[in-house]
Amino acid sequence: MFEINDCKKDMQETVSAHELELKNIRTGRVSPDILKTITVDSYGSKMPLTQLANINNLDNMTLNVAIWDSGIVKSAEKSILESNLGVTPQTDGNNLILKFPELTAERRKDLAKFIHEISEKYKISIRNIRRKYIDIVKELEKEKSLSLDESKRNTNDIQKITDDFISIIEINTSNKEKEIIQI
Repeated sequence: MFEINDCKKDMQETVSAHELELKNIRTGRVSPDILKTITVDSYGSKMPLTQLANINNLDNMTLNVAIWDSGIVKSAEKSILESNLGVTPQTDGNNLILKFPELTAERRKDLAKFIHEISEKYKISIRNIRRKYIDIVKELEKEKSLSLDESKRNTNDIQKITDDFISIIEINTSNKEKEIIQI
């Protein structure tokens, strides 16, 4: 049976994933969240850096990574270098100091383009969810489980939900772009 709330839930999950991905893109101030995706080789297994250290801001452009186990400092340093964050860690005992450079105007424009590419992927995902649920409605109509009127109403509801969630993605994209372009 078709349930409109399942469609909403699937689209909401997509929007939440989009918001999380946008949050990881650096703007003027460096956030510890930027290191969430980095994994470190810790005694034969890959562990997220966030589970091996305390990470906090020293100032707007500097992060301090206080690693709990001195045996993995070199491995953590290597993982950060390989992550293409554009930063070279400075080792101070069990601490890694990450000084991020200021964003140049060109880099800000590149990030704005990148944000639009990410957002387009999520819009496509929303449209694919729409297609999936419209196909379900059409199948139910073909099986005579739904009348033609119910089918049209459900299809219109799915389209309205799709438009709402795509506009949320566009608003989030626009806000992030403004945040990046600001100096």
